[in-house]
Amino acid sequence: MRLSQMLFVTLRDDPADAEIPSHKLLVRAGYIRRIGRGLYAYLPLMWRVLQKVSQIVREEMNKTNAQECLLPQLQPAELWRESGRWDTYTKAEGIMFSLIDRKDEQLALGPTHEEIITAIARDMIRSYRQLPLHLYQIQTKFRDEIRPRFGLMRGREFIMKDGYSFHADEESLKKTYQDMYIAYSNMLRRSGLAFRAVEADSGAIGGSGSTEFMVLAEAGEDEVLYTEDGKYAANVEKAVSLPIDAEPSQFTTFEKRETPGTETIETLCEFLKCSPTQVVKNVLYQTVYDNGTTVLVLVSIRGDQEVNQIKLQNELTKLASQYGAKTIINLSVPDAEAQQKWAAKSLPLGYIAPDIADDYIQSTKDVSPNFVRLVDKTAVDLKNFVTGANESGYHVVGANWVEQIKQPELVVDIRKARPGDRAQHNPEQTLQTARGIEVGHIFQLGTIYSQIMQANYTNEQGEEKPLYMGCYGFGVSRLAQAAVEQSYDKDGIIFPVAIAPYHAIVTIPNIKDAQQVEIAEKLYKELNQAGVETLLDDRDERAGVKFKDADLIGIPYRIVTGRAIANNKVEVVQRQTRQSQEIAIEEVVTILKQWISSAIEVKK
Repeated sequence: MRLSQMLFVTLRDDPADAEIPSHKLLVRAGYIRRIGRGLYAYLPLMWRVLQKVSQIVREEMNKTNAQECLLPQLQPAELWRESGRWDTYTKAEGIMFSLIDRKDEQLALGPTHEEIITAIARDMIRSYRQLPLHLYQIQTKFRDEIRPRFGLMRGREFIMKDGYSFHADEESLKKTYQDMYIAYSNMLRRSGLAFRAVEADSGAIGGSGSTEFMVLAEAGEDEVLYTEDGKYAANVEKAVSLPIDAEPSQFTTFEKRETPGTETIETLCEFLKCSPTQVVKNVLYQTVYDNGTTVLVLVSIRGDQEVNQIKLQNELTKLASQYGAKTIINLSVPDAEAQQKWAAKSLPLGYIAPDIADDYIQSTKDVSPNFVRLVDKTAVDLKNFVTGANESGYHVVGANWVEQIKQPELVVDIRKARPGDRAQHNPEQTLQTARGIEVGHIFQLGTIYSQIMQANYTNEQGEEKPLYMGCYGFGVSRLAQAAVEQSYDKDGIIFPVAIAPYHAIVTIPNIKDAQQVEIAEKLYKELNQAGVETLLDDRDERAGVKFKDADLIGIPYRIVTGRAIANNKVEVVQRQTRQSQEIAIEEVVTILKQWISSAIEVKK
């Protein structure tokens, strides 16, 4: 492609709405253009990148005998109500676009396709002889993001590969799950990206085991905790660890003490001259389930630890059936306005004890809250600890479970693992931290959807059984931007060879020099014929402008028909290393083919 004939416009300045380098560079380099809030046009350069990523994904999926299909973007609301996720996606997370058609039927623009694929499976899979079955698609998805940001990272429309597998048993599911682990690793490796596979929370998708695939980058939204021995890595939402040992308490007798102005752990420990590891802090949350039930949750945890809200939400979701509900639509620390709806008397915030009485809350016309108490494992073994006295300005010291304070029945692990913590698999290893961009997520769904939606098969004994399911998502457009976030410099993008829009760009410094033009045209033609995807910068622009644009768009190799042609050579610059060398014109095609082949093959 000749740049003079291409839709090619670069910008000198960063766009005002761009926050991270990859977003700025993709707009400046003419890869994408903002059309609306969280909506972007993929321009010709970006579309070539997306096609290359899609092809790598397609090849790796096809190797596993997965079958490609295409599912509808418009989805009937009744299928989502059948699975019980309509309220979760339209109210709790609020990420699904919903609409009503001319027949007053409610529809959604699909953020994911579990319901659709399960409905297909229950209609078409009858026998164990049809299993296992794995279907996938590369499709546009939609999310009604509250705050779209970071360009393609968190847009309202994006391209994604999602796949779904069906099995007769858990063993078969785990085999495909492992196949996908390998396939996803291959996709990222072939794309030329540094990545880490980490344990993850299943979130609204559900299921048991799940793994995220993170492209490592400083601007990544996710924090990854890992050990240097390579035996543990997890998203911070899922990560577990061993906390530091609690210091022995200095308090030997139980007593109530006046502690004015000590609403925080920091001020309390300073006042009492004690360690936060000797404190049981108590945090109040308000949970609203999908049937409108409000539950107040008091979490008791060691003073030096933080509550992992994802882990807490998972524990509370397990209790949903007790209240006739299926899922949580809101979990928050109740503010003063929320408290007014159910507080019978003023709560001693900052001084609450694990055994605060139920009479602090009352049933009202609008809200009839329940009270649940949880204790984190870090607080269970404490002796002679400090905690609130249920009276503003007072704490108790030297407290013990059972003897002075009733221990909550529900003991949970909801602490947030942190860098520097000891690893559970080997306490000699400490957790390290890195930032990552999630581009892939695989789940073992089990029978969650098949049981709810009655997607069954008949086994060898003639018995009807629910299908075991797996779910596998991979962000195609997200990966394209993640690649830029991982690899750029002050001058622009540095695309890996495998997914760069073009392998090479032939730059003519002086378009009025007939010899420069002739050699450039010859190389442009020969390189493309040899399978080296090549651009020709034949614009009537200054050489400096052309060099800057080539660096900005990140083409791996730049061939310059400048002064070196006097010696029957051209200058070849490698974008990643900045190395420049002069190569004989007749050897350019052969050498570039070798470099490109080597760069791509080493990743396979």
